[in-house]
Amino acid sequence: MPQKDPRKTEQATPRRIQKAREEGNVPRSEEVSKVVVLIAGVVSLRIFIGFMRDNFYEIFRVIYKSFNMHITENTTFFLLCYCMKKLLYIILPVVLFIAISSVISIRLQIGHVFTTKIFKFKWTMFNVVENLKNRLFSLRTFVELFKNILQIVPVAIIAYFVIKKEMNYLPSLFYQTPLGITQNMLLLLYKIVWSLIIPLIILAVIHLKYTRWDYQENLKMTKEEVKDEHKQLYGDPKVKSEQRKRMQKALLSRMMSQVPKADVVITNPTHIAIALMYDISKAPAPIVVAKGKGLIAEKIKEIAKEHNIPIKEDKPLAQALYKSVEIGEMIPEEFYQAVAAILATLEKFRKKYRRAK
Repeated sequence: MPQKDPRKTEQATPRRIQKAREEGNVPRSEEVSKVVVLIAGVVSLRIFIGFMRDNFYEIFRVIYKSFNMHITENTTFFLLCYCMKKLLYIILPVVLFIAISSVISIRLQIGHVFTTKIFKFKWTMFNVVENLKNRLFSLRTFVELFKNILQIVPVAIIAYFVIKKEMNYLPSLFYQTPLGITQNMLLLLYKIVWSLIIPLIILAVIHLKYTRWDYQENLKMTKEEVKDEHKQLYGDPKVKSEQRKRMQKALLSRMMSQVPKADVVITNPTHIAIALMYDISKAPAPIVVAKGKGLIAEKIKEIAKEHNIPIKEDKPLAQALYKSVEIGEMIPEEFYQAVAAILATLEKFRKKYRRAK
C-alpha cells in the first residue's frame, strides 16, 4: 500500500479546495446516490403501482390472447413492438422520478460545480503500473471492497428472509389471474427493497463521512505549499515589507518637503514636533503640514531651523495635536485659542496685524 507523504500535515486552503472543485475533484459518495435512487424507486413504485399493474395486466392479456393467434412474422413483430412500447410507457415515469432524485442528491452533496476539465486528456491515464498500484493496493480499494461485502451480506440475508416468509403464499399464485400475479410480484419486490433501506442508509452515512475525510486527507498540503500559495495571493512578505518601507520613505520625503512652508513648529519639547501652516487664502484655520515622533521630530526641527521657521515649545498642545489631527487636516476648533496665542507671538503675524490696523 503506497505511503502517504508525511510532509503533508496542513489542511487544504480555500484556494486549494476551489481549484480541486474546478478540476471536478469533489467529495461525492456513490453510496448516498445509490440509497437515494433506491428510496426514489420504492416511492415511485408505491406511487405508480396501480398504473404499472394495469399496464402489465394489459401486456399479459394481449400475450395470452396471442396463444390462439396464428404465429407469423407480422404477428411476432406486432407483439414485440406492442410490448416494448408498453414497457417504455410503464418505466418512463419511474425513471424520470429516479433521475430527478439522483440529480438532487448529487447537487446537495457537492453544490454547484460545472467544469469540462474532467474530459481533458491526461498522459497519466496510460501509466499502467501506477494505475494498477493505485487500484489494487490503495486504502480506498480496501474500503470499497469491505463496503461491497457489507452491502452484499445484508441484502442477501434480508432478501432470503422476506422471500422465505412469502413462500407459503407463492403456490397460490398459480390460481391467480394475471392481474393478481402482477400485483403480488410488485408487492414482494416492494417489501424486499423497503427492508433493505435502513441498513443501506447507515452504510451510506458511514461512507459519506469516510469520503469527505479521504477527500480532505488527499488535499492536505505541506507547509511549503501553503507558504507558496500565500506568496502567490498576497506577494512575498519580504517584497511587501520592502514595498512598505519604500512607500513610508516616499511619504516621509513628501511630508518633509512641506516643512519649509510651515509658519511654526510646536514641540513636546524633544519627542514630538507638529508643523503648522496658516494661510487664510487657503483655509480658515491652521493646517498640519507635518508631524512626527523621535527621529522624525528631530528631522522636522532640523529643517525648520534651516529655513528660519520658529519653534515653540508647548507640551500639552503638541501631544493633543499629534493624537487628534492628521497631516493635511485643519486643527479642530478647540485648539484655535491655544494656536492663535502662539501665532500672535510670531513676527510674521504681528506685521500682518499692524498692517490690518
